[in-house]
Amino acid sequence: MSKISFVYFDVGGVAIRDFSDSPKWDNMLKDMGLDSFDRTKVDEIYDSREDDVCLGKMHIDSILPHYIQEFKIPIDPKFSMQKYFVDHFEQNIGIWPIVKKLNENTKIGLLTDMYPGMLEAIFAQNLLPEVSWNQIIDSSVEGVRKPMKEIYELAAKRAGVDPEEILFIDNRQKNVNGAISNSWQGFFYDSSDYDQANLELADFLRSSNIII
Repeated sequence: MSKISFVYFDVGGVAIRDFSDSPKWDNMLKDMGLDSFDRTKVDEIYDSREDDVCLGKMHIDSILPHYIQEFKIPIDPKFSMQKYFVDHFEQNIGIWPIVKKLNENTKIGLLTDMYPGMLEAIFAQNLLPEVSWNQIIDSSVEGVRKPMKEIYELAAKRAGVDPEEILFIDNRQKNVNGAISNSWQGFFYDSSDYDQANLELADFLRSSNIII
């Protein structure tokens, strides 16, 4: 194993507790009045536009008129999916000591698929570990997203180290695989059990001799 000189963390499902592997998405659909409709169609409307949202081409709330038109429901004009998301995100307190300890020995960054303006809202809510990140790669700003090859190339260039010396921590295997295919090292973080994932991450970092 190559030495690790830079560590990138995913945000949702790693650095913070988002909607990953939780009932929060279902709860939001219920609050929007969408829970009684065909779930396949509800998800299709969202999924068909998420790429453009993550690439910064459209705001997440621009999806709302499509739901209103398709299902003929009176969603409150003041309702914001983006605000709902951030308001229901939580700190992943268990990872904070790991991030802070890691930052004593190496450089760290965030590499995230994000919606326009959402990362700023996450910072404003103090949801992330209280450290100074050396690099932040936000898909909605850069116009590329995981697991596209270009985002790993960009992140490696910004990190200023050889790709082999970068570790990426993500809760989606396809994104970890994307990093590995670009000569990075990868760690799959299981967001279905944050406590166990934090224990396994700490063990991995100790075995890599970058935290004690």
